Amino acid sequence: MDALFRPLADVLGASVDQIKLISCLLISYPLGSVFIRLPAGNHTVKHVFNIAVTLFYLVGMLNLWSGVAQLLGSILATYFITKNVQGPRMPWIVFCVVMGHLTVNHIIRALFNMSYETFEITGPQMVLTMKLTTFAWNVYDGRRPVEDLDKWQLEKRVAEYPSLLAFLGYSFYFPGFLVGPYLDFASYASLIDESLFSTKKGKEKETPGERRIPKGRKRVAYRKLLVGLAFLGLYVTQIGKFNYSVSLQEWFAKESLLYRIIYIQLCGFFERTKYYAIWTLTEGSSILTGVGFSGYGPNGESLWHSAANVDIPNIEFAPNFKVMLDSWNMKTNVWLRECIYKRVTPKGKKPGFMSSMLTFGTSAFWHGIAGGYYIAFFFGGFVQTVGRLCRANLRPLLLPPNVGKNGKDLPPPSLAKRVYDILSVLLAVGITNYTAMPFMLLDVRDSLKGWAIVGWYGHVIIGVALAFFYLGGSQYLKGVQARRVKKLDAAKGVSDTSLPRTPGAMVVPPVDIAMEEVDKKL
Repeated sequence: MDALFRPLADVLGASVDQIKLISCLLISYPLGSVFIRLPAGNHTVKHVFNIAVTLFYLVGMLNLWSGVAQLLGSILATYFITKNVQGPRMPWIVFCVVMGHLTVNHIIRALFNMSYETFEITGPQMVLTMKLTTFAWNVYDGRRPVEDLDKWQLEKRVAEYPSLLAFLGYSFYFPGFLVGPYLDFASYASLIDESLFSTKKGKEKETPGERRIPKGRKRVAYRKLLVGLAFLGLYVTQIGKFNYSVSLQEWFAKESLLYRIIYIQLCGFFERTKYYAIWTLTEGSSILTGVGFSGYGPNGESLWHSAANVDIPNIEFAPNFKVMLDSWNMKTNVWLRECIYKRVTPKGKKPGFMSSMLTFGTSAFWHGIAGGYYIAFFFGGFVQTVGRLCRANLRPLLLPPNVGKNGKDLPPPSLAKRVYDILSVLLAVGITNYTAMPFMLLDVRDSLKGWAIVGWYGHVIIGVALAFFYLGGSQYLKGVQARRVKKLDAAKGVSDTSLPRTPGAMVVPPVDIAMEEVDKKL
């Protein structure tokens, strides 16, 4: 099989494994169209189809015979444990088994110094780890009283234990098996029986006698294919010149500091195009199978947002670091929040320092054992802390003083607010590109050298911001805002001087919430 792909790999300057991986992602498009045309009532055929396609990818295309045996071992172990072990310890037993297995393979990869151009089993195993641990929690939730569950747990609970064939079909669901994103068992089951295509209001968009698969699926899917190929083309043609490893080369150190900082911004973008490409390609093939359906728009058009793993505009033009993280690898964020962050928090208590640190550790170990992952995650936590402080203390000063109290529509932004928004985008992108350097360089020494070559600009920005806020800046800004509110209330004859707060969605980030706990204790 390698001989078939080697000429193309030589032309593109890529490894054979990379070409085979992209070929698998592209083959999933016609196979996705075949899958959705399988008999609606024959669930067995659909499960077997998923298993057969994935085994063809792993064995026929990628030659991962031992990898298949390892993955099958984790799958069967999860099926046996979740079926036979009762009680609250069951999901944690599954977690230890599959996460421990993944960590061992991460260590083996590091010991053999395998290049990241070599595709081996840890990539699919990372996706499978999320699927298996999520399944364990879903089964556990299916055994709990309904009144004890939150909305996500209630929607995803597995009340009726699946057959082994159905579980294998879920585990080997082919579009997202190699690089993600993962899906939960409830979503897979609704895809198989086609209940996924029922709207939340119960109004079926179907003609009597016809299958209820919404129209518009192909249009969305093939648009994702074009976007994915475009980003793949950018990556293939530009990554040789714009990549983080240039920060370790002698010629780069001879350039001016400003040149180096600007160049690293370009490197950050082109490094991300690889992930944009593969995740957008898998999203498109998933949509062709039917996954991703999220209802109908106001004009009756079908919507397909649920299979997305990345929101590219919200990354490249993120107003802050939090929005960027929420838009990156979104399915993994859901996994960390629902299967780690919430689960390690004692019942009746709010998540705190310990919940945050355990989530941080899980995310780091899931990615691998390279030191670059850990220093990137750790620094990212402080970045989020600064973002939170800015939103809580600085942003309100650029809004009308009564925002957050009366719920009225915001007036057009002032010049100062527009400048703040532009600077926020530039800083968010710049800090993101800086934080990601260790994530791609991996080695701690190389990572520190990369940061040093760009003048530690990320540390300088975050350090100065933290010093300002914790050495009196927060209190000063809150005082200014309090005087603004008091002045407005005095003009209206209102005595309430409570401070408005900027609302925000819950975030999983570990260090950020840990810092909030430190704030309270200080």
